[in-house]
Amino acid sequence: MKIDLESLSLKELKSLQSQVGDMVATYEQRKKQEALSALEEKAKALGYSLNELVGMAAARKRKPAKAKYANPANKSETWTGRGRKPRWFEAALKSGKSLEDMAI
Repeated sequence: MKIDLESLSLKELKSLQSQVGDMVATYEQRKKQEALSALEEKAKALGYSLNELVGMAAARKRKPAKAKYANPANKSETWTGRGRKPRWFEAALKSGKSLEDMAI
């Protein structure tokens, strides 16, 4: 498609410029919508809705990690051994406790 830009008036050129700007701005959204439509058709062909399939993926969640250590002074305070060490754990180590002393 070739447009003879020199034959267009200023008003037509500005209109064309505006249309091009709109198309550029919405390009990514249009492509995503096309992909979504294709996925919905594929899911329908397999006998599912896309929401059913996406919902299954979102439903899988991890279980919380089990606690490995407990505060000797307060057994309700626990730590899984992951992430930053709690203050009570650091304090217990400094006071001479070992990991085995705090293990559950």
